Amino acid sequence: MHIERVRDAASDAVADYARLTDVALRSANEPEQGLYIAESAKVIRRAIGAGHRPRSVLMEEKWLAGLEPVLAPFDIPVHLADPDQLEEITGYRVHRGALAAFERPVLADPADLLSHARRVVVLEDIVDHTNVGAIFRSVAALGADAVLVSPRCADPLYRRSVRVSMGTVFQVPWTRLPEWPEAARMLRAHDFTIAALALADDAISLPALAADPPERLALVFGAEGDGLSRSALESADRVVTIPMRHGVDSLNVAAAAAVVLYAVALDEEVAGD
Repeated sequence: MHIERVRDAASDAVADYARLTDVALRSANEPEQGLYIAESAKVIRRAIGAGHRPRSVLMEEKWLAGLEPVLAPFDIPVHLADPDQLEEITGYRVHRGALAAFERPVLADPADLLSHARRVVVLEDIVDHTNVGAIFRSVAALGADAVLVSPRCADPLYRRSVRVSMGTVFQVPWTRLPEWPEAARMLRAHDFTIAALALADDAISLPALAADPPERLALVFGAEGDGLSRSALESADRVVTIPMRHGVDSLNVAAAAAVVLYAVALDEEVAGD
């Protein structure tokens, strides 16, 4: 690595980090440019530990000593800036003090992930990056094998998703699925039972599913507000609902995913903790 002090917040050298608050801009540009942004020393270390390659770093000098051991092998610029410069570049106050631009890894073939999995989570058109990140954290904690996201689902490698996940997006295998019903054909070709989380008259309760779960289970969660699409529900083998009290009919999708994953956890030590 080589150290460069930021002299001009508008310099092209730090263009990867400009206007990070503009979700539409970042979502459009990051995949096109083959990059994503990781924020905080912990997340940067986890990304490198997962084999992802940084192409530059932007940070306050006080974070350099802690990150130097993992950054030293890479021939990349490490831009040092004071807090005011970081805010001018990114558009917000960078409380965690360190950001890195990483090269995006090539997404796995869904068939490769499914061939070795028993529990997978499917996210259909969830547009909130915070919820996507929180679901990845639950998947990592509670033992599902992979996450598969729809073509219109929010990007798991968007900065907020990565941050909320605490870097677990680098630990959990994930990729994108095709549209329904092709996605259902792919899941069934690998012997997965498709369980859609939704409200329906013919739904079974989560305890019933957890009492006798299929050997291979795909849990499908839908977008906030609208829920799962008609195509997703028609592709499902069964619809599952979480029993609730006091007239509450739904949970935030990230909370629902955590409840369901805990209920169907494969590892006895997880279920018993």
